[in-house]
Amino acid sequence: MTPEAEDRIPWPPERTAPDSSGAPPPTAGPYARTYPSGPFTVVEVTGEIDLATSGFLAEHLDAATSRPAPDVLVDLRHVDFFDCSGLRELCRADTRARERGGRLRLVSDTPRLHRLLRASGLLHRFPPLARIPEQGHS
Repeated sequence: MTPEAEDRIPWPPERTAPDSSGAPPPTAGPYARTYPSGPFTVVEVTGEIDLATSGFLAEHLDAATSRPAPDVLVDLRHVDFFDCSGLRELCRADTRARERGGRLRLVSDTPRLHRLLRASGLLHRFPPLARIPEQGHS
């Protein structure tokens, strides 16, 4: 029997980001924290990012891309595991940053993540930087 329409839960759930009124970034948690670094907003990711934890990452990416012309660096150097749910959140945030006239770049020096990006066809969209650029260089 087919469930009634009102019983269905939309997937993925819609999230609303804070407005660009200068609201503080999301609270740092076990999987992500956000901080400014010169002209960049850095979202530092740690641990395992999968279906159960990608929402924490999404919260930080939504906030980081909520203002006009965001310049976001997603630091993945401390990630132990990253799956397609994390890739989905990166693509979503990248699209949002571009729509607002900004950009989103990845920071990763691990071959494991480079292989994941290559296998998913996203290496050209997210060519990883080995480290966070110095404040005078973007």
